Amino acid sequence: MKHFDITIPVTEVTFDELTQGDRDLVEAAREATTRSYAPYSHFHVGAAIRLDNGEIITGANQENVAYPSGTCAERSACFYAHARYPEARFETIAIAARGTDGEEVEAPIAPCGACRQALLEYETLAGHDVRVILVGRHRIFILPSVKSTLPLAFVEF
Repeated sequence: MKHFDITIPVTEVTFDELTQGDRDLVEAAREATTRSYAPYSHFHVGAAIRLDNGEIITGANQENVAYPSGTCAERSACFYAHARYPEARFETIAIAARGTDGEEVEAPIAPCGACRQALLEYETLAGHDVRVILVGRHRIFILPSVKSTLPLAFVEF
């Protein structure tokens, strides 16, 4: 028997410590939360993806009374990004949220498992790591790749 640990490198920064490009992406994700349709959970999530062609594509969670017929912000953004720019490759994704009180969440949130798996598909398509920026009110986490959010991912062999 062999035991091993899986660790995930996370860098914690403040907004001011981000590059201007990452600040723009974070602001796009924060702004996307205002386009969320969340009448049931009242939890508004926005995602922004920077593509290698320079475009920033955003998405927001969209709920439906016939749960689980809605979609998360991350999948909303990644599916639209690829549908709009099928030749472009993902570079970075930023994810922000506003809680049930309408305020930006204090601690960064991470994508659900379905979104992690969907994003991993586009990271694989890109052929390189896609950085992940998880945004909280005062704390921001930067992860080196989508794969780092899903270390034992379901992948084609």
